[in-house]
Amino acid sequence: MNILFEHSCGSNFITAKIHFMLDKSFSLLFYLKKPKNYVNGKMPIYLRITVNGVAKEITTKRECEPSRWNKKSERANGIKEDIKSLNEYLDILQNKVYEARRQLIDSNQAITSSTLKDILIGQHDRPRMLIEIFQHHNAQMKELVGKEFSKATFIRYNTSIGHTRSFLKWKYNAEDFDVNKLSLEFISDYEFYLKSIRHCNHNSTIKYLGNFRKIVNKCVQYGWLVKDPFLGFDMRKKDVERIPLNKEEIQIVANKSLVSERLNVVRDIFLFCCYTGLSYADVKKLKRSEINFGIDGEKWIFTNREKTETSSRIPLLPMPLTIMAKYDQHPQCVNDDKVLPVLSNQKMNSYLKEIADVCGIQRKLTFHIARHTFASTVTLTNGVPIETVSKMLGHKSLRTTQIYAKILDLKVSEDMRKLRTALNKESKVENPLTQVQ
Repeated sequence: MNILFEHSCGSNFITAKIHFMLDKSFSLLFYLKKPKNYVNGKMPIYLRITVNGVAKEITTKRECEPSRWNKKSERANGIKEDIKSLNEYLDILQNKVYEARRQLIDSNQAITSSTLKDILIGQHDRPRMLIEIFQHHNAQMKELVGKEFSKATFIRYNTSIGHTRSFLKWKYNAEDFDVNKLSLEFISDYEFYLKSIRHCNHNSTIKYLGNFRKIVNKCVQYGWLVKDPFLGFDMRKKDVERIPLNKEEIQIVANKSLVSERLNVVRDIFLFCCYTGLSYADVKKLKRSEINFGIDGEKWIFTNREKTETSSRIPLLPMPLTIMAKYDQHPQCVNDDKVLPVLSNQKMNSYLKEIADVCGIQRKLTFHIARHTFASTVTLTNGVPIETVSKMLGHKSLRTTQIYAKILDLKVSEDMRKLRTALNKESKVENPLTQVQ
């Protein structure tokens, strides 16, 4: 390790210390890489560059017989001219990596394995473009739908890249953007665009910026962007008051006579979610094979949440059992092995609006309201512990459940009534404070 400085104090000492730290996290390795279907003969030589634990490999475009390769020296053994020429070439390539690293240090740029690789293959001077990187991310995500990502997540990122394209056209009249020019000002302008031009509410805006931030984080991790433009930007969402249906409103929806068959179907599916806590996406994909007998001998739902892929185990109450039986012979359910004939999200929510109007409910009904209704009115209000509710909802933490767990005044009143009764029993013993002095 070479540490050069003139004095042991001041800036030179600091520079030497920085170089020492960099050396500890930087390494090169020449090795033979066995090709697919390899039998015998020469193998290609690769160079692996590792910085801070992140490795990138590059082909040297040279080959060597395995019997001649020295793993310890990372060079070929021999004195023939072709061996000397090969080793000299590898020495030159190694020196190029060190020179590239020195240039990055001198220019105060981030040193990453990706950046060093780009310099070696001649791509470092080409600007990294935002939409190009976003497209590559989405293309990889598409291939992993059903494995690591849900289809809904992929659709959300596709929508996000569309918003980003539109913003670039609106703000810069450009089709793409150099990631090195990203700044806090860019992020703030993007936020303004989403709220003012796209008419997104605050939380939807933060969701889209969250998708965008994932792309930015990749640029930072790969060394294409030195500073995170989101530093100093407030990504907090606002609390949204979603009022669940109370017991009386659930009964109104359940008992209301609806003339349209489509409204009856949507009402049934909505009530099913009120008594199971399933989201729209989860009830839509719910298969008959996911209904089985639980530990208590009763029917349960055994499924995985589409959003988080966490398991959800839900004992079925009388209402959802009745609704399931109603659609047991429904053609769509039989053909698709589905529990209920769920329509598109747009249609379902549109019909729920009609149902709310007919039932005289003066607020917007959505399937998210059904999930909140299950968490509060159906379970917590009736004394089901929040830990049990959290497990049925498929949450990873109680903090998430607490957002849904709106303890209603009715529950507070009931709990205080029990406390009052208990205190009254205790007060039968003469209270010294009430005695006349």
